[in-house]
Amino acid sequence: MKVFVVAMEKEAAPILEVMRVRRFLNFCGKRVLTGELYGVRCGVVVCGVGKVNAAMGTQIAIDELGAEVIINVGVAGGLNGSLEVGKIYEISHAVQYDFDLTQLNGTKIGTLDECKENFLALDALSLYPLKKLATGDRFNDSAEDFKLLTELGADIRDMEGAAVAQVCMHAKVELRAYKVISDLAGSGSTTEQYMKNLAVCADTLKRELKNIVVGGGV
Repeated sequence: MKVFVVAMEKEAAPILEVMRVRRFLNFCGKRVLTGELYGVRCGVVVCGVGKVNAAMGTQIAIDELGAEVIINVGVAGGLNGSLEVGKIYEISHAVQYDFDLTQLNGTKIGTLDECKENFLALDALSLYPLKKLATGDRFNDSAEDFKLLTELGADIRDMEGAAVAQVCMHAKVELRAYKVISDLAGSGSTTEQYMKNLAVCADTLKRELKNIVVGGGV
C-alpha cells in the first residue's frame, strides 16, 4: 500500500477530494484513512505539524497500515531562485537543520548520531525537478536560519520531510516526497505569502496527484 503522510488537513484536502475512502479511524490522535486513488490502494495519515508528529504519523503508516511506500506531500518554502511559487518539486535528499551534534561528534549540522552524512537520500523517481529539503521545527523569516539553510545547500524548507525520511531509513520503507512552493525567501513576509498562495498550491497538488500516485508505476 502507498500511504500519504501529510501534516495538515488543508494539505490533505486535495487528496481526500478524489480518494474513494473505505475505512476511517483515529489512531493516537491522528486521522487515518484508507481506500483507493486511481485504482491504487492508498492510505492517508494526517499527522500534524512538526518533526515529532511527522515521525509518529510515518510509524503509524508503517505499523498500522503496512505501508510499502510512504509519500510525503505538502506546501513548503523556497530558498533560492530555482523555485517558483505554486510549482511542485520532488525531494532527492533531506536534512534536519535544527539537529546539531557538531560540538559532540565533530559532524556537520544535521548529521544524525547514527549517520555519517547530514542529508538522507530519498527514493526519488524524477517525476519533477529534484531539490534538496531542510526540515526544522521553525516557521520564521530569520536571517540566521536563511544563512544556515543556504550554507547547507538546501533549496526548500519545511517542518516534516526529513523526520519522515529518518523513520523510513530505519524501517527500510521506500519514501518519495513532493513539495509545492507557497513562499519564497526574500519576497516579503513568509506568513503572508503562505496564506495568499495556499489555494494555488492546493490546485497544483490536485492536478499532479494522479502522476504522484501512478507515475512511478503501481
